[in-house]
Formats: sequence, C-alpha cells, structure tokens
Amino acid sequence: MCRRPVLPVPVALLALAGCSSSTRPAVDRDPPANAVVVHVDDGDTVDVTLRGDRVRVRLIGIDTPETKKPNTPVQCFGPEASAFTEAALPEGTEVRLERDVEPRDPYGRLLAYVYRASDGLFVNRALADGGYARQLSIAPNTAHAPEFAAAVDAARKARVGLWGACPAFGSPASPPGAGATGGG
Repeated sequence: MCRRPVLPVPVALLALAGCSSSTRPAVDRDPPANAVVVHVDDGDTVDVTLRGDRVRVRLIGIDTPETKKPNTPVQCFGPEASAFTEAALPEGTEVRLERDVEPRDPYGRLLAYVYRASDGLFVNRALADGGYARQLSIAPNTAHAPEFAAAVDAARKARVGLWGACPAFGSPASPPGAGATGGG
C-alpha cells in the first residue's frame, strides 16, 4: 500500500495552484496597482506616481483625437476629450491600474485600464460612452474589446460627442468661429 503524505489544506492548495494551466489574461491574475495621477497629457495618456516613480500610462482599448502628437494638427474633439480626462482625473486622484497581456507600448508607456479609486469609474469606458474616443484594439490587449466596441457603437448611433460634432474621427479641429459640420 502506497502512503502519500497528508499536507495541510493551505499547502495543498498552493501546490495545486502551481499546476494550473490557466490562460486568463494578466488583468485577472495580477493584483491591481495603486497609483496617483500627477498630470493628464491628453485624452488617453496620463502620468501617475506608481510605487514612487513617475510613469506615463496609455489608456488601452480606446483612442481619443490627437491634441499633442508632433507634426499632427489638433483633431476635432481632441480638446474636449482631454478636458474630460482632466475633469475625471485631476491631479492627486487615486487610481487603480489594471494591465492586460502586453505591459508597454513601443513608446515605453505602461498600458492599462484605469479606474478612479473613489468610485470605481472605468475611465477608458467612460471616454467611449461619452463619444470622446473610438475603439482601438491591439492584440494581445483585448480583454475589454467587445465592451468598448458596444460603447462606441452606442455613442456613434446617438451622435454623442465627436460622433455628432466632427465630420470623421481624426479630422482637423475647426478654426475658432468656423463651426464643425455634422457627420460621423
């Protein structure tokens, strides 16, 4: 008769956890990182303090019109998207960052889903809901792609935000006083 050692339950569970072949994305496995907003660069890029370091964070799954990209004119509804993010995440706001599979983009920015700690506002989703952003899914960071697609589609159909104010996503901002034409 073969006798196996009896392990205490916590040790046995820990041993089994090491054998898992989970394919869940890192967003489900890793504990959320706590951070504090120090600056909003534009609608989809913020600087935070994370574990004592200043880190540039790119909100993933969405893309707001440009306001600061070199050699690119300010795009229609870009200033409004930046203003929304500044209002949602003023300096000193505590946030919870959740990563997906790929941790950084080619520019070295941390890629994250950003939640306002005080009330759980999912900032990436709020930008899509309000018509401040389009969906931008870049594999393998696609954990919320269906959610963002639905939010953008609803905003577009309701002509909310840029979808009612701009001829097309990425079109140049109208000069002051010229007025934007509708479209979408």
